[in-house]
Amino acid sequence: MAADMAMAPDLAALGAPDGSRYLPISEHGLIGDLRTAALVGTDGTIDWYCCPRFDAPSVFAAILDADRGGSFQLAADVPTRTRQFYFPDTNVLITRFFAADGVAEVQDFMPVVDESREADRHRLIRRVVCARGTLPFRAAVAPRFGYGAERHTLRLDGGHAEFRAPSLALALTSTVPLEADGVDVRAHFKLLEGESAVFALDVASAGVRPRACPRAEAQAQFEATVRFWRRWLAQSRYHGRWREMVHRSALLLKLLTYAPTGGIVAAPTTSLPERVGGERNWDYRYVWVRDAAFCLYAMLRLGFTSEAEAFMGFLSGSGVLRCADPIGPAGPLQIMYGIDGRADLPEFELPHLEGYLGSAPVRVGNAATGQLQLDIYGALIDSVYLYDKWGKPISSGHWDELGAVVDWLCDHWDQPDEGVWETRAGRRDFVYSRLMCWVALERAIRMANRRGLPADLPRWRRSRDAIYRQIMSRGWSAERGAFVQGLDDDVLDASLLMMPLAKFIAPTDPKWLSTLDALGTELVSDSLVYRYDPAASPDGLRGDEGTFSICSFWYVEALARAGRLEEARLAFEKMLTYANHLGLFAEEIGRTGEQLGNFPQAFTHLALISAAFNLDRALG
Repeated sequence: MAADMAMAPDLAALGAPDGSRYLPISEHGLIGDLRTAALVGTDGTIDWYCCPRFDAPSVFAAILDADRGGSFQLAADVPTRTRQFYFPDTNVLITRFFAADGVAEVQDFMPVVDESREADRHRLIRRVVCARGTLPFRAAVAPRFGYGAERHTLRLDGGHAEFRAPSLALALTSTVPLEADGVDVRAHFKLLEGESAVFALDVASAGVRPRACPRAEAQAQFEATVRFWRRWLAQSRYHGRWREMVHRSALLLKLLTYAPTGGIVAAPTTSLPERVGGERNWDYRYVWVRDAAFCLYAMLRLGFTSEAEAFMGFLSGSGVLRCADPIGPAGPLQIMYGIDGRADLPEFELPHLEGYLGSAPVRVGNAATGQLQLDIYGALIDSVYLYDKWGKPISSGHWDELGAVVDWLCDHWDQPDEGVWETRAGRRDFVYSRLMCWVALERAIRMANRRGLPADLPRWRRSRDAIYRQIMSRGWSAERGAFVQGLDDDVLDASLLMMPLAKFIAPTDPKWLSTLDALGTELVSDSLVYRYDPAASPDGLRGDEGTFSICSFWYVEALARAGRLEEARLAFEKMLTYANHLGLFAEEIGRTGEQLGNFPQAFTHLALISAAFNLDRALG
């Protein structure tokens, strides 16, 4: 039967238990297989899932439109309380249902057994197990292909269903009978104590009958996936005070890795709003050079060298490090790339989707890819420096490529750019951009000296020292008693918390301590840190935003390095209370503690790891 969107079931009528159409962003866990990921709500609903890779069009996107986005609901068919947790030391998610007559759980995972680079391998398994008593369950599988824009057909045969759209076909197999509901499927079943049911969703290839997923196979894949995650996590060298949160962050960063290329996405979602009802909604399903480079630092700190090696493979395999000829207006590097290394990420809007809680527009792609952001060079070269020091020595080919980038930077560091926050109000002389250019040159000089590598060191040193002098003379405001956002201005910016972290200035230097106090007074609220004041520094967008969680963890680390350990520890512990029930963070925290922005976000979790590591070391 041909798909008819008008015949689709009313997904809103099957929404969250309290009757709302959208769960809070924080009421989700993430599962994945190093190729793509899915958000699973505490109500048992998968309401975000792109297949077969992170940046593919969505199949389930109810988090962006409860009516037209599509979802995979699986929940007890009686009133329940729910609790959600990760199977210990894994990315296998458990959602438990507590009812008057029984207790059951849904185990959600994507099988992962090794570090295969095969791009097409993919499966999603949902296993329901009754632990006590008896419970009735319902399932409703309503895919909406192509971000809800493609019609699909349904072919149903007992426990097998095939959903076919022009761009993708998915096969659903089940150990319980399925029934058609227009072009979607439903199931109702009851489980007694000890019984289970299995649903498996696979990419369907033309002419290939869907493979079954019997209970024994689901159990075997569950056990293999648990072994994979635990074996990976066992490499961690962190045994400090905040082991559980640090390891959850590490597991999250690994989950955001695209195994076929080694790229790391900034977040697995698009257009979750930085302000509900606002326009600050962006697509983060790409490899930001800055975010991925900082991830490299966090992973190396914990002892995960293979991830660093994989990212180096992404840089070389995709040609990111090779200076283009001719070099474009944004320099030899873009600020972001596709997970396969592609450079073209055109941004467009999806007007048929209403957005999370009506937060439009919903965007796909990212126009910021054409921006000039000079800070990315510091983040990248610092990560390569650390890899060369803690991982493996970089190759002569990588050094040649890196040297060409540094040579370009010597000629172009002293120019305005869009800055680390990707403002859309035109280019400015941001101090943070200068800071990270200094980092790029300083780390390249260190590498050349340590390994005796060929370099135009006199030129590199002249540029490094010129940047230092410019920041100290024009990036410092005597009136504010602080380093400021832009050259010769008086606006504060939390990105400057990186100054002592990047070893540009001593963490106890009087100028820095004065800056730290100024930031604490103006941009910090209950340990939460705002990036800047949009009223004082217009960024080309309407409305305000929440506090930026990476800045909050930078603040913790800056306090610790300044010797203010009691303040640092209290701020860190407060920040942890803003995590969701699974220890996950979005990009921002709202005024009442709600998670805002794309979720979960790599930037936040890598900063958590760094803050925990350095605070632990300072506390002794």
